[in-house]
Amino acid sequence: MHNSNPFFIRLPLGKSPKNDYTVDRICKKEQERGNTMKYITFAIPCYNSQDYMERAVESVLKGGKDIEIIIVNDGSKDGTEEIAKRYEREYPDIVRVISQENGGHGEAVNTGLLHAQGKYFKVVDSDDWLDEEALQKVMETLRTFEQNDEEVDMLISNYVYEKVGASHKKVIHYRNCLPQGQIFGWNDLGHFRVDQYILMHSVIYRTELLKLCQLHLPKHTFYVDNIYVYYPLPHVSTIYYLDVNLYRYYIGRDDQSVNEKNMIKRIDQQLFVNKSMIDMYQMRMIPNKKLRNYMIKYLAIMMTVSSIICIRSKKEENLEKKKELWIYLKKKDYKTYFKIRYGILGQTMNLPGKPGRKISSMGYSVMRRIIGFN
Repeated sequence: MHNSNPFFIRLPLGKSPKNDYTVDRICKKEQERGNTMKYITFAIPCYNSQDYMERAVESVLKGGKDIEIIIVNDGSKDGTEEIAKRYEREYPDIVRVISQENGGHGEAVNTGLLHAQGKYFKVVDSDDWLDEEALQKVMETLRTFEQNDEEVDMLISNYVYEKVGASHKKVIHYRNCLPQGQIFGWNDLGHFRVDQYILMHSVIYRTELLKLCQLHLPKHTFYVDNIYVYYPLPHVSTIYYLDVNLYRYYIGRDDQSVNEKNMIKRIDQQLFVNKSMIDMYQMRMIPNKKLRNYMIKYLAIMMTVSSIICIRSKKEENLEKKKELWIYLKKKDYKTYFKIRYGILGQTMNLPGKPGRKISSMGYSVMRRIIGFN
């Protein structure tokens, strides 16, 4: 597929299992069903989610008849499929269920995107949920775009850390760094704080943009939500920020991928995602300076997360992997390496010796308490 974007690069993460013939066949099949265009598709990846998925689905259903919900059953062994099928029977014009062999979170997102018919696309993890009032405002905004014959490539809203046992719920908003009440571009970005980088929870992408830039996430890999939000950014031209607390990001299950113990166990997957993001773009090829700076800051945060997990594992082999990661960035893009390595985050993650690693770890603990993540 030809893409006129001068810095388009296909993700080096394996071949898509769907060829053009398959995509065309799926599109024709769905057209034959007589489905009308929906404003937005919500993809809900599910794997053994029977204990909590209903909260996610029920919250999204509050969006009304103008939405599409695709529940992707990713090879669950529990009652996930039965619950999903019940929703499909109760809401046949809204809910669709697609069951597949287990491929991991990324493959479930790929499947949702492949089948999406909505003009816009958002992923809602099965243990999270959406705020009803905020969702109504999102739907009003999308309807207004349609009535005014306007569209955006990316709509951004706030998300909330719903951490179990926390008396204060940390809201991540963008009021200080993004314009409100208007469609804008990268030149209008303000200054992002370190806790304000845009996560998958924040974004709604235009579906066609994701398909045209050939976004495809790797199978059986955790932490691919970073690829999902990072890779399409240079393909985005128009943005809209809606200051509502839409996404409720649940934190508290022991088996969550962002649990620190699990991140240490899966450090190789975190490093794989980090290196894949390094490989995606030569930053000097990103023509917009503000976008380029934002992407470098995002990469700096990824390098920080990877580094601190290696440090907190207290394993010599992981400390070697941390060193190798920084060397990898240096070889791939020296200018970006220099900016990140000798910035505040880079210096903090590379303090010498055991005392330096202890300071790095303490700094991470303070940030964790302030922001509220695992």
